[in-house]
Amino acid sequence: MTNPGSNFGQSDIIRLGDEDATVAVLERAIIGMWDSVNELTRLRRTFRSNYRVTIFGSARLQPGTSAYESVKQLAAGLTEMGCDIISGGGPGLMQAANEGALSVDPDALHRSVGIRIDLPFEQAVNPYVGKAYGHGTFFSRLHHFMIASDAFVVVPGGIGTLLEMSLAWQLLQVRRLYNTPLILVGKMWGELVNWSREWMLQEGQALASPEDLDIPLCAGSVEETIELLRARREEWLRSQGRPDERSIPS
Repeated sequence: MTNPGSNFGQSDIIRLGDEDATVAVLERAIIGMWDSVNELTRLRRTFRSNYRVTIFGSARLQPGTSAYESVKQLAAGLTEMGCDIISGGGPGLMQAANEGALSVDPDALHRSVGIRIDLPFEQAVNPYVGKAYGHGTFFSRLHHFMIASDAFVVVPGGIGTLLEMSLAWQLLQVRRLYNTPLILVGKMWGELVNWSREWMLQEGQALASPEDLDIPLCAGSVEETIELLRARREEWLRSQGRPDERSIPS
């Protein structure tokens, strides 16, 4: 008969009934796992074909709305310029971004990317995604956006879009992202930046530095957004020692 007090011949066995010790083991294992993930995500390709623009926006605004058609036009213009388009892969303005990309280059599916989250009420990837990635958690999905993108464009959206924008803004603030433009399109985001200036830069009780609030670039139109990104893409091409060229097949 097995002795209930036995450690199965090992001195370092931790029984599941010892809850504190079990939790400590799990915490160390999870931290070690994230250390490994952080090391792996430091790796980057030496050469990459195209400048990658992520468009964050609402899942609720449907085809036929002015916002949908504007995002579709924006993504088409960026794709024509030589950018790849990344979205959240779902419906609404995410679909508009992927649709705009494929409208310019229907044979290059790899240039229209969706980074999805598995939700019970939002199952299917939109039909214009050529290359899809799936995530079970918002944390890993947001991390994927941050390491995959050369630029972020934020169009009208709700709480999810606000979360995505805020993470990019904060990583740029603490210099965990470099040379990655964050462009906010539309009046709603411009008013948010103005609100931030009013409340976060009050004399004697500042909650941020003035330069932190200069990080997002506010644009009032599709054309202005494209021109901002044209300049940043040209800088990116020069940093790779390449001329101003259109997309290169992968």
